[in-house]
Amino acid sequence: MSFKELPHIKARPGDIAKNVIAVGDPGRVDLLSQLLEERRVVNEHRGLKVVTGTYKGVKVSIATHGIGCPSAMIVFEELGILGARRFVRVGTTGGLRRDIRVGDVVVATGAGYTQGGCGLGQYMPGICGATSPHPVLTARIMESLSRHGVRFLAGPVYSSDAFYAEDPSFAEKMSHLGFVAVEMEAAGLFALGWMRGWETAAVLVVSDVLPSEEKVFLTTAELADKFTSVAKAVLDVFSELRD
Repeated sequence: MSFKELPHIKARPGDIAKNVIAVGDPGRVDLLSQLLEERRVVNEHRGLKVVTGTYKGVKVSIATHGIGCPSAMIVFEELGILGARRFVRVGTTGGLRRDIRVGDVVVATGAGYTQGGCGLGQYMPGICGATSPHPVLTARIMESLSRHGVRFLAGPVYSSDAFYAEDPSFAEKMSHLGFVAVEMEAAGLFALGWMRGWETAAVLVVSDVLPSEEKVFLTTAELADKFTSVAKAVLDVFSELRD
């Protein structure tokens, strides 16, 4: 598919870094871009805010991918066309186990999805996609989180297509299947990574716990300190990978 100008990310060649932190909430772009120097907004079209700057001399873009795999995969594809080659999703997730607490950090080691869903049914009809993150990048991020004193749980997540279809019975079923948390974009990112030759990873902050009787859903602002700590760990990895 060829466009004179991309339909959604109206950035120009050279505006997008090889290294990308991808987030669902444009408010998180505003928060995390404060960690960059020489930052500038390179896209605001359709509310998909993208800021590019430098961190320890390495060029980084922080991009809004929206909600759900179909939205996110459009953004990932267009960022890839513009030069992105390494994507780390820094997002929120819902805990599926009773021992998980709001504010915990989850490093996704894989992502399940509903067969035919997550936008992947059109990419690979009849095939279950390879929805694991890049192992070396993920290992580097886990090491960096540990150096930064950020405790985390590593495990598989489930990429849901329907936010309001999730309930305690869903959580019980999915936790019994081995999933530790639920979110909405990782499976699409990981599958595209293997298809397009990108390095991908996802580090998620628990905003709510589905089995909990206490219904709490924390926002980016309320989790700002945790997101900042996670982002610093990811940015340090980018600064070490100067290729």
